[in-house]
Amino acid sequence: MIALLKGRIEEVGDGWAVIDVNGVGYLVYCSSRTLGRLGVGEAATVHVETHVREDHIHLYGFLETGEREWFKLLTTVQGVGAKVGLAILSVLSGDELTHAIAAGDKAQVGRANGVGPKLAGRIVTELKDKVASMALGPAAGASTGPGGIKVATPADIGATSDATRDATSALVNLGYSPSDALSAVSHAAGKLGDDADVSALIKGGLAELGPKEHGL
Repeated sequence: MIALLKGRIEEVGDGWAVIDVNGVGYLVYCSSRTLGRLGVGEAATVHVETHVREDHIHLYGFLETGEREWFKLLTTVQGVGAKVGLAILSVLSGDELTHAIAAGDKAQVGRANGVGPKLAGRIVTELKDKVASMALGPAAGASTGPGGIKVATPADIGATSDATRDATSALVNLGYSPSDALSAVSHAAGKLGDDADVSALIKGGLAELGPKEHGL
């Protein structure tokens, strides 16, 4: 399996790039976000996810491990193949995806080509708990999966800011589920702005959760 390529960018096209590694050209499929940072003739280090099928071997390239981890996570959802996964990563960064999924914002996820309302809803529903667990880190049991298999952590995918993660953790300690806590804090962060501190996010998160608890 190819996991990393270091070489010179030989050519860039619509959805792909060719990387020359010691005279061998590797065709790598990438998101437009990644392709926008690749310059022909420039040196590059590309993290690779290799897909092997009976009729082909495809390489998917990412400049950051976080984007690769998001690609792997997205493609666990039924209906999200490699092409759709790259389309989503072309329009949303990892942090934007985290907040969109936590907030249940199907419209944001649906901005990507090939993602209709039904698929956007499935992505949000299936990944909400996983994203919440990753946002909280090892304390929420996110470092290992079934059978002790290592899975992505916040450091891998750049899931949340420190303030968001700390505020979410505080709400979990108060008895809220990780997904509800992250959703509430994400909504609060959207209203309060990027400069909101942990205390403000906790108060804002509690305000978001309050009406739901009382059935309002």
